[in-house]
Amino acid sequence: MKVLWVEDHEPVRDMLAIAADKAARSRVQVDLVMAPTLMAAEARLRLERFDLVVLDLGLPDSLDPDMTIARVANMGKYRIAVVSSMESRDDVVASAVRCGANIHPEAVFKANLPFNRFIQRPDSFEDFLMDLMPDAAAGQRPAVRAA
Repeated sequence: MKVLWVEDHEPVRDMLAIAADKAARSRVQVDLVMAPTLMAAEARLRLERFDLVVLDLGLPDSLDPDMTIARVANMGKYRIAVVSSMESRDDVVASAVRCGANIHPEAVFKANLPFNRFIQRPDSFEDFLMDLMPDAAAGQRPAVRAA
């Protein structure tokens, strides 16, 4: 799974980079790309294909969280997940869901992320990212019953 994580706080990016490195060494299928700003994320989205974009809403170059999601959502077909400490994160995600964005329906409170567990158990990092993706069964068509 190729993931773009948009995060402006350097200590968080450092912990995520360590978790991604440990995942790669353990042969966990996570290819993590980091972007510190919305502009940097947009540049990566123009050049690369991602399965998941994890988005912090409090970015230095985007003060409107609704617009942040809209800009990212309009750049491609990938799942978006919000991981933020911003108090309005749940309302912003609910609004994006109502607008039909391909977004995980629940925002994640960044301060509750278990970074140490992600580093110590790379499979838990992959599990966290997979939980943000839509269910594979949701995309399947119902089986046709024989009469």
